[in-house]
Amino acid sequence: MQTTSAPPVVHRLDLGYFIRPAAETGGPEPRVEPALGYLVEHERGLLLFDTGIGAADPETEAHYRPRRRPLPAALAAAGAAPGDISLVVNCHLHFDHCGGNPLFAGTPVVVQDVELATARRGGYTVDALVDFPGAVYEELSGEAEIWPGVLVVPTPGHTDGHQSLVVRRGDGGTVVLAGQAHDTASAYAADGLARRAARDGAAPPLPAYRGWLDRLAALDPRRVYFAHDASVWEPPALS
Repeated sequence: MQTTSAPPVVHRLDLGYFIRPAAETGGPEPRVEPALGYLVEHERGLLLFDTGIGAADPETEAHYRPRRRPLPAALAAAGAAPGDISLVVNCHLHFDHCGGNPLFAGTPVVVQDVELATARRGGYTVDALVDFPGAVYEELSGEAEIWPGVLVVPTPGHTDGHQSLVVRRGDGGTVVLAGQAHDTASAYAADGLARRAARDGAAPPLPAYRGWLDRLAALDPRRVYFAHDASVWEPPALS
C-alpha cells in the first residue's frame, strides 16, 4: 500500500450483485446490477467509499435476490483489511451501500446530515446498519474537502442526501466516485450532453439535467465510476 506522497490510487471492489426486477428496469426483463465499492489509497491513509449489501428483511431479500461478496475478501484482493481503513464515506445509506458499515466501529463514517437524519427517521434503510454499536459519524452540510485533494460533493437526486467523492490526483487525472448519482455511465453521459447543449445555446426543448453537474464539470473529471454499473465514463477527446 502507498506510503509516500504519490497521487492517490483508486481500486474498484466487487461486493456482489442484486437482480433488479423488470418492474424497476423500464423494460421487459430483470437486470443484474453490480454492487461496487472503492478503496482510495491516499497519503493520509485508506478511505473506503461504500461497503456493500447488508442483510435486509425477507421481503426485500426476495425482491432483489442479492448475492454478496464479503467485504473482507474484497478488501483482501486489493491488499487491505477492514482494520486498515481510516475513513468510510457512503454515497447514501440505503442497505446496498452501507451493508459493511458495522465492521467499522470507531471509524468515522462521512455522510450528509440530511441523509443521516432521514435514515434515522425509519422506514428508509436497515436500521441496524445505521446506529450499530460503535458507530461514529462525521456529518457534513454541503461540500467539504475531507482530506487534501479529496472532496465530498453533494449530488442529490437518488436521495436528498446523496453525495459523491472527488479524488484530485494532481496529474490531471481527477476521479469522481459518483455512487448512485446516476444509475449508469450512459445516463451520466446523457445528462452531460444535455448540459453541453444548453451551454451551447441550443434551442429548446432540451432535456433537463442535474444542476450539480456544473460543479463536477468544474473539477474536470477524467474518469467517473458508479455503484451499480461497471462501465466507466471518460470525456471524449475534443480537437
